[in-house]
Parts: sequence; structure tokens; C-alpha cells
Amino acid sequence: MKKLILFALLTVSSLTAFNASAQTATPRPSPADTVKATTKNGVAIEVAYSQPAVKGRTIGTDIAPYGKVWRTGANEATTISFNKNVTLEGKALPAGKYSLYTIPGEKEWVIIINKIAMQSGTQYTESADVMRVTVKTGKADAFTERLKFIIDASGKVSFVWGDKKVSFVVK
Repeated sequence: MKKLILFALLTVSSLTAFNASAQTATPRPSPADTVKATTKNGVAIEVAYSQPAVKGRTIGTDIAPYGKVWRTGANEATTISFNKNVTLEGKALPAGKYSLYTIPGEKEWVIIINKIAMQSGTQYTESADVMRVTVKTGKADAFTERLKFIIDASGKVSFVWGDKKVSFVVK
């Protein structure tokens, strides 16, 4: 009987310790953020992403290498959603939730809208691309350590990171 009670106590103690350790989340180095806005045309836009830091590295070589597909954030793929049909840089895009990838470039970035919304940022499937548009790379007003998305009322979606600013227009 004593052995049975001891066994039960050990089992309960082990499960309690396991449960407590499973609930202690390790903080992610790239915090998550969500930006939402409604344009003056009534388009609700939401971007959900994780914010990588520059940490003294060079964008285009050390991080987000030029000419290669990048998840445009950290951790899981960045998502972008629209409550109604829109145009993105003049190209038609149905309402919905998508993943957002980019191909960084020194003077231009390719914006990639991918139909697989919820996926690991490293599991990119080119055949699931809905559209690609090329936009000019701008210079940020000020150095921004962590990636930051901005949506304004006109439908201009921008992200700034380091000394880079990339924008595209949603109508």
C-alpha cells in the first residue's frame, strides 16, 4: 500500500513539474506585432509579423540577402489580410489572408503575395504565389532597429528597417 501511495505521489509530482515547465514560455528574440488600419476607401488591412532587429548587421548581405526570397519578418511568415477585393500596385487581389514575402534589392524590392497564409517563414512555396510586384527601395527617415510596418489612410503600406523603406499601394 505504501508503495502504491509513493508511486502515486511521484507520478503527480512529475506531471505537475512537467506542466509547469511547459507553461513557461521562452521569450522570442523577435517580438510579434500586428498593425491594423482602415483606408479612406473602407479597406481594412492587417499585417501580422515578428520584428527582427538589425543588431549591427547589413541588410542585403548579412540579413535579408539581396536577390533571395525573404519572409519579411522573423519566426512565422508575415501575413497580410484585406476585408474586400483590392488592387495592390494596380493588380487585382481578392479579399483574404495571405503571407507576405519579399525579394530585397538595392534599388527595388519584389513584393510577393502568397496564398498559404499560415506557414513557417522558412517554408516558402513559389507555386502558391498569387502575385508579385516590384517597387522602389526608399531611404527611411531615421534608422529603425526593429522591422516596423505602417499603414496610412490612403492605402500606402510601408515597412521600415535599418535605413530602408519599402512601400506599396493598396486600393
